[in-house]
Amino acid sequence: MTLVLGPLLVAAACVSQTNAPKSGNAGAADAAADLTPQPRTATYNCADGGKMTIENLGTSVHVLGPDGTSEDLPASPANQSSRFGQAHDAIVIDGREALVMKGGKTPLACKR
Repeated sequence: MTLVLGPLLVAAACVSQTNAPKSGNAGAADAAADLTPQPRTATYNCADGGKMTIENLGTSVHVLGPDGTSEDLPASPANQSSRFGQAHDAIVIDGREALVMKGGKTPLACKR
């Protein structure tokens, strides 16, 4: 019996849980804001206190980092509009949030 139930319990523990929906207008406003497409140019405030600007060019993004460096990242894969990257650098845009990944550094969460 343990041999049968053990794997089932492990599999059940791996199933993702969803949070209860937010109540009130604030939750609806947040959900609507997340559905807003990224503007052509947006400024993001990052968890480390820095700011970055992302210019969405459709099939690529132009990123101006907080240190003044700039980088162009193509869509990856080419047929989508939320993941951009090359080599060891990538950005994933999800609504008002961007996750920035640079080779050898901890991923950085940013929000517009």
